[in-house]
Amino acid sequence: MQISDLPYPDPGVPDARSGPRFLLWLGRGQIGGQLKSLCWGMLHFGGVAGLPYAVGLGVDAVVDREPNRLLLVGGLLVLIGVAISVGDAMLHRTAVTNWITAAARVQQLLARKTAELGSALTRRVAAGEVVAVSTGDVEKIGWFVEAVSRFLAAVFAIVLVCVGLVFYAPDLGVVVAVGVPVIALAALPLLPRATRRADVQREKAGRATELASDTVAGLRVLRGIGGEELFLGRYREASQEVRKAAVRSARMWALISAIQVALPGLLLITVVWYGASLALDGRIAVGELVAAFSAVATLLYPLRHFEEIAMAYSFSRPSAQRAARVLSLTRTDPAERSAPAEPVGEPAAGGDLYDPRTGLLAPAGRFTAVVCGDPDLAGRLAERLGGHPMDEQGGDRDGDGDGAAGREAQDAPSVLLGGVALDELELDTARRLVLVQDKDPVLLSGTLRELFDVPASGSVDSAAALAAAQCGDVLDALLQSAPDGVDDPMDARITERGRSLSGGQRQRLALARSLVTDPEVLVLDEPTSAVDSHTEARIADGIAALRAGRTTVVLASSPLLLDRAYRVVLIDGGTVAAVGTHRELLHREPRYRAVVTRETDEEQRLAGLGMTELEEALTEIEESA
Repeated sequence: MQISDLPYPDPGVPDARSGPRFLLWLGRGQIGGQLKSLCWGMLHFGGVAGLPYAVGLGVDAVVDREPNRLLLVGGLLVLIGVAISVGDAMLHRTAVTNWITAAARVQQLLARKTAELGSALTRRVAAGEVVAVSTGDVEKIGWFVEAVSRFLAAVFAIVLVCVGLVFYAPDLGVVVAVGVPVIALAALPLLPRATRRADVQREKAGRATELASDTVAGLRVLRGIGGEELFLGRYREASQEVRKAAVRSARMWALISAIQVALPGLLLITVVWYGASLALDGRIAVGELVAAFSAVATLLYPLRHFEEIAMAYSFSRPSAQRAARVLSLTRTDPAERSAPAEPVGEPAAGGDLYDPRTGLLAPAGRFTAVVCGDPDLAGRLAERLGGHPMDEQGGDRDGDGDGAAGREAQDAPSVLLGGVALDELELDTARRLVLVQDKDPVLLSGTLRELFDVPASGSVDSAAALAAAQCGDVLDALLQSAPDGVDDPMDARITERGRSLSGGQRQRLALARSLVTDPEVLVLDEPTSAVDSHTEARIADGIAALRAGRTTVVLASSPLLLDRAYRVVLIDGGTVAAVGTHRELLHREPRYRAVVTRETDEEQRLAGLGMTELEEALTEIEESA
């Protein structure tokens, strides 16, 4: 895989059972790239290993006064220089390619998992952790994958130098062959402690980052209550804890680096002292002494890769563990349902949407409104209607505080569309058939035209969707803030998450984007909660007109939306409590009236009394007052 071939057509199915297994799976997926990098590394380090012997041969040629032999040694040095240069350049190229392709594979896997789980992901893993995995952790994983081939090439060079010295200068070769493994493994006992300190540093840094994010997000509230200094002090304390942890971690890695410098220095001194005594006794030639000295000095370079691979693994292992944790999450709990015996076909067009858990039925091609007294229950129900589990952890699913009810919901069958369970459909098919817009939709940065460049049926254009969502003032605002030369509001840019727009403007743009997709079933959770009543009435008319003949489910408590629905369903206690039109339920269902009109218990009681009883009740209230 080359960088130009990215992204991967299929990143594969990762082994997410543990961090080391995930790293091993990544390595197996890049065997070709690792072998290329290893071959170039062997050429580079082989040249580095051969350089001392060529120098020793040159010294012997000078001592023996053999010019022809010296000329051959010069040619050999040229070849070694070319091998070192070409090998180094290509090793760097292939190693970086391995790094980038491994990071790209992990990012594709994370993106695929995010799309698969949707909003259920952030209920099971903190959003900050997902961001950390897809940024910093991906780089650390790529670093280890890239370092493996260079480490193996360095091991090859070390073995080559030691074996060559044993044959070239046996007396000195034995000393080097014994000392090099000791140097390479000397820092091994310190690695667990260094890894623990690095983990503590990352944990404290994560907490400080989380605290800073929360402070920035709530800055307006903090200013209102005068709490800036309080939270600033907390962040100072957290940052100081990070600094202390970083210093402790750096001390350990500095000690490891010192060992990697001091021990080779001691070996070099030993070789020079022992070799000089052998040369004085005439047991070795001067060229052999120079070759042995140069070989030991050269070993300092490949020995550095032992420290690098140790650091890379120490930092990448917890990163791989976090990535594996995210990638091991599944769309549904395997315990909730067994796999279908036969492949499930796509449901026929125009089928009803039915939820066996709550008893909710949304007739095909109709505008159905759903009223829930609990906003959290409404959000979970919207996700369930889109094929997502209401609660992956088996907690309180019906909002009544009963954990047992949540556990019972684990066994509830999936939502049915035209008689076919959404859980049993291919993910792409389920997403194409049913679209859920939650109450806090996200607008990505880019132009308005890019915002509406989404998979769609093609039956609804952006102009019609914007008109139905009453986005005229939004287009004017975008055009006014656009730079000179931008005449079309579709070319105006939207800032990150639409922060330059008001809440109502963001909500209407998101609604227009959902209308453009024109899915067979559209589920909207409080799509007009941030707009005024006049705009809300026009939006309700626009949705009803644009979605005519298509199944639309709106979870809301606004009378303006409910009055335009063909069918209104009241959910109480996690199940359907009443069905009818808005006006019918308003007159005959007190629970519905309490949610829609915000009536108190006393107001409901008075509304149910006759005239005589009402007068008596008012008299009692006046007397008690």
